[in-house]
Amino acid sequence: MPSPWNSDNTGIIVTTTHAVEGRPAQEYLGIVTGEAIIGANMFRDIFAGIRDIVGGRAGSYEKVLKQARHDAITEMQEEAQKLGANAVIGVDLDYEVIGDTGSMLMVSASGTAVRL
Repeated sequence: MPSPWNSDNTGIIVTTTHAVEGRPAQEYLGIVTGEAIIGANMFRDIFAGIRDIVGGRAGSYEKVLKQARHDAITEMQEEAQKLGANAVIGVDLDYEVIGDTGSMLMVSASGTAVRL
């Protein structure tokens, strides 16, 4: 069974806290990031399927945002793995509207790669 700490079985622990309880960082390897951008066509597709709103929630929209968040975290984990890390601590997730017309959404994940 995969660890509840990681999102893709890379073995890289991901946490928003500054440390992993009971496992002090032995080495700090640097800042790592991951980004995912959802384009305008994606938004149109989402809003076209807005009829699946249940209980005030847009299921299609949430699904796409969840995938973008997963992609950003996975990219960050892969960057950490290349540095020899086995954890990323202090993770921050940001959502930013970008583009001249605000037609894209960027999800970014950043944190500190460490070896526990």
